[in-house]
Amino acid sequence: MNRFATVVVLSLCGLRAAYAADTVAPEEPAPEVARPAWALQITPYMWAAGLEGDISPFRRAPTIHVDKPFSDVIDDLNFGGFVNVWGRYDRFVLSGDMMYVDTTDNHGSGPLPALQIPGLGITIPPGASVDAKVDTKQFMATLQGGYRIIDTPQFTLDALGGVRFWHISNDVTVTASHPAIGTRSATHRESFGWVDPVVGVRAFLPLTEKLSLQAQADVGGFGAGSDLTWSALATANYTVTEHLSLSAGYKILKVDYDRGDHVYDTSLSGPVLGMTWRF
Repeated sequence: MNRFATVVVLSLCGLRAAYAADTVAPEEPAPEVARPAWALQITPYMWAAGLEGDISPFRRAPTIHVDKPFSDVIDDLNFGGFVNVWGRYDRFVLSGDMMYVDTTDNHGSGPLPALQIPGLGITIPPGASVDAKVDTKQFMATLQGGYRIIDTPQFTLDALGGVRFWHISNDVTVTASHPAIGTRSATHRESFGWVDPVVGVRAFLPLTEKLSLQAQADVGGFGAGSDLTWSALATANYTVTEHLSLSAGYKILKVDYDRGDHVYDTSLSGPVLGMTWRF
């Protein structure tokens, strides 16, 4: 009996000591998941942008005010393509955004003041009626590099700097009618382009495992190319798989260029839908 009691006491003491050891000993920290040193993602997107502003299709042409909702823009659209590329190596980042739009628009005006149309070889007299078909091709590319100044699981912020390249090409077919000249037609092609310096930021905020918010903005021009250009993009993102996500948001792109008798002072704005592939 004494021997049995001794065994029971020793067993209870051992269990108590083991319990004390479990409650006092610190837990081992969970191993951290290493973030890849590099990342690359490509996002083709649709942009339902309306157009508002002032443009001149060629030198010495009158400046035309344009105010088109997206429904009118899509009626004139021949082709449009938009893609965004973003990459990171450690804390160094690269951001690229490209746009190409081909539209055809028809204008009928009259009577107009005296106007010299390139290709006609004459000056259209005052009061003439002018019909114009304008085929416009626009290419814009923004390329920026930068550094991640805030890098936490809850929030990231990148500082960016680079250039924005513009190229505008207009094919204008003009038909002018007036008793003094009859009906005369001519076609004229003219193109121009410029480069703007830009600086900006990009922020990323995860909300849940699958939902996140992203915002990117920049400003530039400063008289080097255009007088001013700026853009802003905000999206909500949903992760479908490890390599695929969907996004929806709103984008604005503004530029004010007036140089060498060319005027391109416009604002494009509207909702965006994108699909992102990660590598």
